Parts: sequence; C-alpha cells; structure tokens
Amino acid sequence: MDLGLREKTFLITAASRGLGFAAAQQLVAEGARVLVTGRTRESVDKAVAALGGSDVALGLVADNGDPDAARSLVDAAMERFGRLDGVLISSGGPPAGQVTEVEDAQWRTSFESVFLGAIRLARTASEVLGDGGVVGFVLSGTVRQPASGLALSNGLRPGLAMAAKGLADELGPRGVRVIGLMPNQIYTERVQELDALSGDQVAVRARNEAAIPLRRYGRPEEFGRVAAFLLSPAASYLTGITVPVDGGALRGL
Repeated sequence: MDLGLREKTFLITAASRGLGFAAAQQLVAEGARVLVTGRTRESVDKAVAALGGSDVALGLVADNGDPDAARSLVDAAMERFGRLDGVLISSGGPPAGQVTEVEDAQWRTSFESVFLGAIRLARTASEVLGDGGVVGFVLSGTVRQPASGLALSNGLRPGLAMAAKGLADELGPRGVRVIGLMPNQIYTERVQELDALSGDQVAVRARNEAAIPLRRYGRPEEFGRVAAFLLSPAASYLTGITVPVDGGALRGL
C-alpha cells in the first residue's frame, strides 16, 4: 500500500530515541521529511544521521514544557521544508512514583511537559495545517487503565486524550484530523528503565509478558508502522480515535 507520504513533512517531538524516533524512521522510509526534537544536541544529531541526514531530517533541541518551543518549532519546519502536514507530539515519560509519593513540584513539571506542552504545540501547529493535516498524540495504556507506580502518567494521560478528542471536533470541519496512540510495553529504553526499578528486570519482563495475549513486548518498529499509517493520507477518514498498540494488553473494548 502506498501511504501517500512522499514529500510530506512532519514535526515529531521527543524523537531522538524511543517511540518518537521509531515513528520518524518509518515516515522517512515512506518518503516523508521530518523535524525531530530531543533534549541534547548530541542526541538530535545522532537521530538525524540515523534517519538519513539533512536532506530528509532536521534536528532541534527543544523541551515541550518551554512556552516558546511550539512557535519556534512550527516556524522552523515551515522555513526548512516550506510546509507542515502533521505533528506527532510525544514526550519523555514522567517519573515513576505512587500518588502518595509524588510531590507537588513533580506534578507541576510533568503537567507543563506532558499536558500543557502538548496542547500548546497542537494549537500552534493547527494554525498552519490545511485540509488533510493531522495532529497526533503519543499517549499510553494509562489512558484506559492505571499502571502501578506511574501516578503522573495515570493522572495526566487520560486528560490529554480527552482534550485530543475535543480537538478533533474543533478541527474536523477544516479537514484536519486528530489521532492518538496508546503504546504499552514497547521495548524502548523507557520500558527497560521502568523494569529495572524493581531490581529484577528479567522477572518483571516475564511477568508483564505473561499478561499480554501475544506473550511478548512490542518492537519499536511495530509502533512506528502504526503511527505512520495513522498520520498518512491512507487514514484520511480516521479522526477522534485513540489506537492501542499493545499486543492486546488492554482488557476493555
């Protein structure tokens, strides 16, 4: 299937590694160009090189929580590529912790990055997106069921998913779509770090995989392919949806 992505341009945040990078990699493989962000110059330069170099990718250091980031990133995409067809808004996972353990400052910092930063970027990008444009949010399975020890994600992701649903209603009449993805146990550095918190990474992975119908963690490229499809013109009649990429782990419909 031709996804219709050739020469289209996408802005992807937190894409120097992990799920954001996997999505960028698949978009480039389908002929798109990408602007990717990360926290350090070294990480974004490495990502650009791995994606194929400056002809297809631009890397910028940015933090979703920075109030000025959204405008500067959208402007940079327009200046470098002359167009913006979509954004995929990802953020580094917030720190682990129980509700009774997480301090106010951690809630505020994570809200700025995970929630408000995402809304700000979606709002700013929507100003330049035309008919056929798309806004994507990388969420998590915590949108539908809480994960033990991830109070910040449990609290913030569902609200962002509902805001995305409302945004789909607002932008739909202009032909701009809004989609979300709910990854769960995709084998990225983030998942490895969370598994390691228990002190027995092997045992935690075995226990988690036993609860997944496909009995394994997902691979980043499996997430990337779903993201590329949902962002593409091939998914032109899909909006206001949040798609699980989890091997069947979510138990609800």
